[in-house]
Amino acid sequence: MLNSSPAIGVTSSSSFGKGTSRALAYGGAMPIARPLRLAADESGRAVLQRQAVDVSSPTVDVAPHQAVRRRGEQWRGIGAEFVQAMTHHRVDFRFRSQLHLLAAYEQGVRREGSSYVEGLARSTLRDVARKLTFAPERHEYHEWYEPRVPAGVTYFYFDPAGLQNDCEENLADMPLAPRLFFEDATIWSTVAKLRQAIDAPDGANRLYAEALGVVLIHELARLNKGSPRADAAVKGGLAAWQQRIVAAYVEEHLSEQIPLAALARLARLSTFHFCRAFKQSFGVPPHRYHTNRRIERAKAMLAERKHSVTEVGLTIGFSETSSFTAVFRKVTGQTPSRYHRALG
Repeated sequence: MLNSSPAIGVTSSSSFGKGTSRALAYGGAMPIARPLRLAADESGRAVLQRQAVDVSSPTVDVAPHQAVRRRGEQWRGIGAEFVQAMTHHRVDFRFRSQLHLLAAYEQGVRREGSSYVEGLARSTLRDVARKLTFAPERHEYHEWYEPRVPAGVTYFYFDPAGLQNDCEENLADMPLAPRLFFEDATIWSTVAKLRQAIDAPDGANRLYAEALGVVLIHELARLNKGSPRADAAVKGGLAAWQQRIVAAYVEEHLSEQIPLAALARLARLSTFHFCRAFKQSFGVPPHRYHTNRRIERAKAMLAERKHSVTEVGLTIGFSETSSFTAVFRKVTGQTPSRYHRALG
C-alpha cells in the first residue's frame, strides 16, 4: 500500500535530462511517497508502520512532511528546491540517490540536532547559517534538528549525465568528496543566483540556470583539487572575513537604520566599492539584504505566536503597522496577518 500523497518533483533521476524547465512544487508541504506496511504493536493490534526511506528517492525525504514547505524548479541536469521548516519540533531529512546533493543553509539556528554525510564524522553544529553541505551520489545524507527559529535550506540535485553534454570534461568522472558544513564564497555566489531562480515569477531563463548548474559542479570539483581559492572571495566580491563581519553587524542592528558608510568602514572599503562587492557576494544590494533579514526575523517572531503583528513590526524597526505590512507583502507575497494565520 502506498501513501496517496503526491511525490514532489522528479520521479526518477533520468528525468533531469529532458531539457525542459518544470516546477518541482509550490506552496504547502509536498511529501515524498513512502511505503506503508502492516505490523503489530505491543498489544498485538494491527497498525500501519512506515518502512525505511527509499534510498532511490530523487528528492530529500522529510519527516514529518507537514513540518516543512517546499518549492522549486527543475532544469536539464539540475533541480533546485527551497525547504523551510515551519515548526520548532524535530524534523528529519534523509537522502541517498544517483544524484549529487548540495545543501545551502540560508538561515538556521537549532536547539538540538545532528548532521551526517556518509564518510564523514557527525556534526552537532548549532548555527548553520550560510554553511554548505555536499553529499556525492550514492552517499547517505541524514540530519535532524529542532529549530530555534524557522530554518531554511536550498537543496540542489545534480545529474552529471544531464550536465556533461555541454562540457569538455565528463562530469560523471569528476571525483567529488563529501563535505559537511563548509564555507566557500565562490560557490555561495552561484548558489544565490540559482536560489533566485526558484522565486522568479515566470521561471528563470533555462539556459542560464543550466549554465549555473555546470559552474556549480565545476566549483565543487575544484575543492577536491586543493585549490587555494577554496575560501577566497568571489572575484570583485567581499572576502570571507568581510562577509562575516558585515552580516553579523546587520543581524545585531536589524531594527535600526544602518548607514551604508558604516558597513563600508567595517569592510575597510570605500562606499562605492563596498556596494559593488556586497552585491557580488550576497546577490542583492545592502539595503535589500537588510530588509530581507528584517523580514526573516519577523517571520521567526510570528512563528513563535507570542507577538501581535504590530509588536513584531515595532520590534524590527517599523514605526507603523502599515509600512511593515507593505514591506512584508513585497518580500513574501502575503501580509503578516495571513502568514501568521497560515502557521496555525
